[in-house]
Amino acid sequence: MKFLKGPYDSFDTLLETLPTLPRKARTLLIGVDGCGGSGKSTFSRELRESLANVTVVHKDDFYLPSGNIIKDRPENKPIGADFDWRRLREQVLEPLSSNQEGHYQRYDWNEDRLAEFHTVPVGGIVIIEGVYSTRDELQDFYDLKIWVECPRELRLARGIERDGEGAREMWEANWMVGEDMYVEQQKPLERADIVLSGTP
Repeated sequence: MKFLKGPYDSFDTLLETLPTLPRKARTLLIGVDGCGGSGKSTFSRELRESLANVTVVHKDDFYLPSGNIIKDRPENKPIGADFDWRRLREQVLEPLSSNQEGHYQRYDWNEDRLAEFHTVPVGGIVIIEGVYSTRDELQDFYDLKIWVECPRELRLARGIERDGEGAREMWEANWMVGEDMYVEQQKPLERADIVLSGTP
């Protein structure tokens, strides 16, 4: 993965530095943000597999059940309205920032409901991975903010490969429209400490 912005020139250099970075509490909190299909999950998994004591929390686990989603066009809704950022803050970010374990309930995409609870341990490294993870309301919790940049066409192709052709309209008319609004209005790329290229 190519580094486009930040103090690192390679993945190995980042790995060497992460455990020693200054942190606001006992847990090093990292936000890995980027539009859908950019490569956030892949990068976060590589970090988890390469370092000890790393927990990854997926923003997709905070998607809202369909009964709680505002039924309107994305341009008429608040930024990231389909994701429960308040629950992420209250169940994970605030406890960890106070040196307490996080406990969050995972959204089950197949059943369209909240499912089992997961515990997020104190200490080590916790990665919050997913679009809108470093949004305005959450950015100050992180010790390190990473943005994964990737061309729109490649992101869409990855999304359709993962979710199937039947999801194309949801990607093009809903999720990508909302993400474009997020990038334009809140500018998460500009405030990121590191920007990576999500292209192969």
